[in-house]
Amino acid sequence: MFRSMKTFLGAAALTVAASATSAEELRIGTASLGGAFYPMGQSISNVVTKHAGAGLSMVPIVTGGSVQNPNLIAAGEVEIAITNNNLAALAIKGKGPYTKAGPIDIGAVAALHPSVLHMMVLADSDIKTFEDLAGKRVAVGPAGGGTLGFLNFLLPLHDMSVDDFTPSFVSYSDGFSQLTDGTVDAALALSGYPAGAVMQATAGAELRFIAFSEGQLDAALAANGAYMSVEIAPDVYGTADSGTLIGVNNMLVAPNTLDAATVQAVTAAIFDNLAELQGENANARQIEPAMSLQLAIPLHAGAQAYFDAK
Repeated sequence: MFRSMKTFLGAAALTVAASATSAEELRIGTASLGGAFYPMGQSISNVVTKHAGAGLSMVPIVTGGSVQNPNLIAAGEVEIAITNNNLAALAIKGKGPYTKAGPIDIGAVAALHPSVLHMMVLADSDIKTFEDLAGKRVAVGPAGGGTLGFLNFLLPLHDMSVDDFTPSFVSYSDGFSQLTDGTVDAALALSGYPAGAVMQATAGAELRFIAFSEGQLDAALAANGAYMSVEIAPDVYGTADSGTLIGVNNMLVAPNTLDAATVQAVTAAIFDNLAELQGENANARQIEPAMSLQLAIPLHAGAQAYFDAK
């Protein structure tokens, strides 16, 4: 009987060990605190952990943001990440910020909320247009964040470079804090709206959007079809006037080497429980499932299987 009990306990231990091995935790790359990517990643993690089943869980990771995230996937530091349409298209071709790394083999998992380039100053600032940033101190977000990708696109269109102003490479939260305490003259943040960093800043200061000079936004949109114009109403941040900003759709991406069944389970957890996700995260209310079929890169095999079944 003792031997039988030992055999039983040994088998049980093996079963527990096998169960522990089958559990899978996915790390989702988000961005710095104060933007929309981290809370979105946190909400997605909650829904996936709750509904994906089969021991699958997810945890959000603070990163440099949308530019860095494809590189983190390539390095194996995260298994899934948030980036945007334009950067995903560059990543799979090994172009732009991914020239050094070469093509990154990622597929789209889901369309998320759009991000807009918040360009803001204190209401009484003498900075009116993008060109007025010349000679100023500007919080540009973290190195590796999506804001820099937009700047690298917009500056040449304005015959400017980053050397024309003094950049401060800090998180969005810190950048808008610097704006309100006068350390910088302007703050930028590529984020969904409302952005936490901006909301926090408006609690103690009146802000204003920096405008594009006449024709400049149209020229930018013509130069890159991945971008779009987004109107932010005054009631979003309590500004005196609305803001016409440049934006881009975001997406969830994963390496094409990630198991298709795992990605299908993640996709199902998100879209089969979208109302729950939207109840937890305001930016998720801007998610349109049909947009997942209109992204700049092909769907991951697991995501494709989910949408084919629908």
